[in-house]
Amino acid sequence: MIYSMDAEKFFTPSFLRAIKENTEASFGSIMAEPSRGIYTFEMLQLQFCELLVSEVEHFERWVHEIKFRIMRPNTMNQFGAVLYDFGMETMLDRLMNGFISPISRVFFPEHGGSSLDSHHGFVVEYGINRDVDFCLHVDDSEVSLNICLGKQFSGGELLFRGVRCDEHINSETQPEEIFGYFHVPGRAILHSGCHRHGTNPATSRNRINLICAEYENDIFLFYFLSKILISLITTELDSNSNT
Repeated sequence: MIYSMDAEKFFTPSFLRAIKENTEASFGSIMAEPSRGIYTFEMLQLQFCELLVSEVEHFERWVHEIKFRIMRPNTMNQFGAVLYDFGMETMLDRLMNGFISPISRVFFPEHGGSSLDSHHGFVVEYGINRDVDFCLHVDDSEVSLNICLGKQFSGGELLFRGVRCDEHINSETQPEEIFGYFHVPGRAILHSGCHRHGTNPATSRNRINLICAEYENDIFLFYFLSKILISLITTELDSNSNT
């Protein structure tokens, strides 16, 4: 089921209704905007979250058993996996093109809007024996979708600190820019890639999140090629250190 797109089993009824109506009013009816430019909404059914978590854990065990090196989501996460690495291209394409891009066009016209035609999806893992936290940063996407999949956890609050470009990421934060978000399984948060954010340390058990990034095509191509180059260089360095 998770490798295709069974919308009735993936999404909550309220999210499906909003997508089918496909209007700004219908999208707005399911969304909260707790801080400027940050939107939250119920999206995934818990059963689907559990299935995806189980598949990720199975993939991680398989990689460990055969000692196969995979490309991690980014240079700062030591755990997690890229969805394309275990056959979820079709699911991700349908998810983003059919369900998330229509929302981004309405709420983020200044960040690409209808020109967002490429995407990248991955899962990250935080908690015991996983990544603990994530320092303040901006994403290299135009728009970012972050969905908590579970499992049982505490801590790991997502912290927002205002919109910045790469050159001013460490500039002073204004009081009105500060916003903290606690993850809830199945619930999504949507924001621009240039909205600074990080995470507090996870204090118990593990949390797994699905992250989907939207790009304009040329930006995504540069990003993807750079990821491959970094992976090849790292592999070569590891190989040399073992000889």
